[in-house]
Amino acid sequence: MTDRRLRGPVRIVGAGLLGASIGLALRERGVDVILSDISPATLTLAIDYGAGRAAAVGDAPELIVVCVPPDVVATTVALELDAYPDALVTDVASIKLAPLLQLRALGADLSRYIGSHPMAGRERGGAISARADLFIGRPWVIAGHDDITYRRAAAVEDLALDLGSVPLEMDAAEHDASVAMVSHVPQVLSSLLAARLHHASDATVGLAGQGLRDMTRIAASDPELWVQILAANAQPVGAVLEALRDDLDRVIRSLSDPAVPGARRALAESLADGNIGVARIPGKHGQAKHFSQIVIKVDDRPGELAKLLTEIGEVGVNMEDLRLEHSPRAQIGLAEISVLPEEEQRLVEELEARGWQIAGAFS
Repeated sequence: MTDRRLRGPVRIVGAGLLGASIGLALRERGVDVILSDISPATLTLAIDYGAGRAAAVGDAPELIVVCVPPDVVATTVALELDAYPDALVTDVASIKLAPLLQLRALGADLSRYIGSHPMAGRERGGAISARADLFIGRPWVIAGHDDITYRRAAAVEDLALDLGSVPLEMDAAEHDASVAMVSHVPQVLSSLLAARLHHASDATVGLAGQGLRDMTRIAASDPELWVQILAANAQPVGAVLEALRDDLDRVIRSLSDPAVPGARRALAESLADGNIGVARIPGKHGQAKHFSQIVIKVDDRPGELAKLLTEIGEVGVNMEDLRLEHSPRAQIGLAEISVLPEEEQRLVEELEARGWQIAGAFS
């Protein structure tokens, strides 16, 4: 594929999930990708998966993308700036202010550095989990600063666009405060909730449904990496957690005696505030529109889900999203299909006519 903005070569330092995914996506567009990693085994695996090639004498990268843990971002970026004096260097760490300040303290050439952060990832790491489509439709924050010109930094925007992302400009402090709210605090809360299951009885855990699975999905993430992220973004994360602590205290007081005047109102207002907040989360591809959900019973046997999806396609309704939930101790599953509200009634009628059982439909 030649439809691309970056000419290349692009050097990627750190061949884990993000680095290998960037490499795979760029290779699909015909960009020459050079991989580097401190671990020979990690590097070989990423090359075997097709994410790029090993470095060679005479390499002159147009862009260098540093994909290493947060505590070594600044030193790695500084080394790359020194080694390749004609290249623009970016990093994809989930914190932006600390590396910028560290590089400034090191006296690095900030006229060729700009931090960035693709809002994409998976619970599992490594090149084995890498995907070329990981960044499609996802925001890619570009954290500009006064030491670099827009024109010099343009290659990072080209990178984001080539990978199918949506570039967004933020300064480093605004970025760190934003990801504290939408990424770092959710990780802490997910982990804390999952930790409550550690000593729960088998009977209790056996009752777990999709709600608990949704809330604890990211609790499977790498603790060592998250200690680095949280420590580097401690103040913004702490501020959000303190506000949440106040909210929890208010709920706990209400639950201590629900009969006290005002207790039920406080609970209702807390839950209603959650309705308002969740309605602000962008939908598919970052759109502001929201969808109707249709819940369909699917027998737990080979081919049933494929049949359902095929028949939705035959009806001519676009499926905006899909979520599956298995019914405990029953040979059925529940497929929650998201569609445009104006398509809901037609799809329900068509599926019922084809023999599917509709467990519920809601907007």
